Amino acid sequence: MKSLFNLETKEEIVSRLQALSEDSKPIWGKMTVGQMLWHCQYPLKLAIENRDYGKKGNWLARTFFKKQMYSDKPFRKNLPTLPSLKAKENKDFQIEKRLIEVQIEDLYAVRKRTNWNPHPIFGSFTSEQWGILEYKHLDHHLRQFGV
Repeated sequence: MKSLFNLETKEEIVSRLQALSEDSKPIWGKMTVGQMLWHCQYPLKLAIENRDYGKKGNWLARTFFKKQMYSDKPFRKNLPTLPSLKAKENKDFQIEKRLIEVQIEDLYAVRKRTNWNPHPIFGSFTSEQWGILEYKHLDHHLRQFGV
């Protein structure tokens, strides 16, 4: 299973990001490439900041969706997104691309952390599961844009 905590996998994701351009169009969905890069930053921030939200996740999400987060199957097309994670305005591609590249490096730097706070929606993940989840989310959206 691929993980963003693996150097080769991290480099693969960065290489795929480099293949994007301001003119990249989605194969599915409605986001622009800048909006997608903005959207992908939230899960990375969650893991990097490792904040305690005082929650152990949502029972429904833990029960029905959590295993999909770190299974070996890619996310399916057109999954629902929380309204707060939908970009309502255009985003500058170059700015968002630089920000996500920094976040990927920041996440890789904390890969050996042993104390991970629960995800506010899906609850507790192991370090291995965090790395897989972060890879799968980025892979999903990069596939959305054909890279």
